[in-house]
Amino acid sequence: MKKRIAEFFHLEAQGTTVQREVIGGLTTFLAMSYIIFVQPGVLSQAGMDFRAVMCATCLAAGLSTLLMGLFANYPVALAPGMGENFFFVYTVCAAAPLGFGLTWQQGLAAVLLAGIFFVALTLSGIRKQIVNSIPNSLQCGIAAGIGLFITLIGLEYGNLVVASPGTLVRMGDFRHPVTLVSVLGVLVTLVLLAYRVRGAILLGIVASTGIAAAMGLVHYQGIFSFNLHLAPTLWKFDLRGLFGLHPATLAAALFVLFYLALFDTVGTLVGVGRQGGLLRDGQLPRVDRALFSDAVGTTLGAALGTSTINCYIESAAGVSDGARTGLANMVTGGLLLAATFFSPLAAMIGGGVPLDSGTPGNPVMRYPTLAPALIVVGSMMLGVVRELKWDDPTEYVPAFLTIVGIPFTFNIANGVAFGLISYSVAKLATGRARECPALVYLFAALFVVQFLII
Repeated sequence: MKKRIAEFFHLEAQGTTVQREVIGGLTTFLAMSYIIFVQPGVLSQAGMDFRAVMCATCLAAGLSTLLMGLFANYPVALAPGMGENFFFVYTVCAAAPLGFGLTWQQGLAAVLLAGIFFVALTLSGIRKQIVNSIPNSLQCGIAAGIGLFITLIGLEYGNLVVASPGTLVRMGDFRHPVTLVSVLGVLVTLVLLAYRVRGAILLGIVASTGIAAAMGLVHYQGIFSFNLHLAPTLWKFDLRGLFGLHPATLAAALFVLFYLALFDTVGTLVGVGRQGGLLRDGQLPRVDRALFSDAVGTTLGAALGTSTINCYIESAAGVSDGARTGLANMVTGGLLLAATFFSPLAAMIGGGVPLDSGTPGNPVMRYPTLAPALIVVGSMMLGVVRELKWDDPTEYVPAFLTIVGIPFTFNIANGVAFGLISYSVAKLATGRARECPALVYLFAALFVVQFLII
């Protein structure tokens, strides 16, 4: 059996062993498992059932990770993307003028269509061509902007910043137990990361939960449950309602869902592939199979009840521990599927703490156990700014407008639009029009039309 496994996954050709793959798969799971608790906490803000989203997340992540390992033979795990989940809640499902105003059922339908579109583009080979047409500076700006957006939401979840009529936001009350838990959680996670502890973010969530429990903010609800509780989100996408929307709204929502998932996945594949020595002559073999696995995962996730599925950069942790093939994904995917039965634990950790909003019967929900993870993950996403060409204003200014546009408008699509439009104008105005790909001009024009119509 061991020999057959080694032959199927080409372990010898990749210079690895079964033991290394198992360790690498376990490490990847520990590094990315925070999404099990974060995802239902985020999507529940759109009115979705917490435990159903948790089950959908584990099933979609586990199955798509297994598909990636079996079909593409890469040690790259998949799960709902950080960034895409916030776009789903705070842009797709947020009321106008902040968002597109879709119901979560319509939002799932949009994710489903994006997934089907991904499959078609991947099979045709067009998806890879689109990726190569988007300037690196804008890709960096989007990643960093989403990082700041996630951080801002983490600060809000932790009661570290609160709304203020005069200045929009101000510092929260550091004497409040919710704020104290958040601060301590960030510090614990920071120390764990500094000592390069495996699963630092997950352990930070556990530590925050322990502190919150000691302060009476969260309460034990059990650990195991064999009730999958998937019915509230399973097959609940609303295609009829989605197609009843204004065409410009529908096009904008689908475009940004497509855009974010497209570059998150390819960037992760290239980054992890480079770290693991998987590139050949600068290219990633079997990339179409990897993109197909991601596309199928997104489609499956929408059917189950979760947002866009992406390749996870945390897979780099497993690669650093020796993972080189899809066998590592068998371990990671199996553990993700097993996590499905921990919904009571997830509800305790990510269920939130109600605070008095001043309006009877309408409390403000805060998530001090999740806030530290969001803040730290957001900080990690800012590292890409080092790749910007800081001596070329036509490159770094559009990236900067993207970075600040996403959190300051509280809308990922707006930030992407700022970057695409400003990049196009900058290149045209400076006589460098050929440096801007035709697709960027097309996407920029579409956003201009959206701003004028909606």
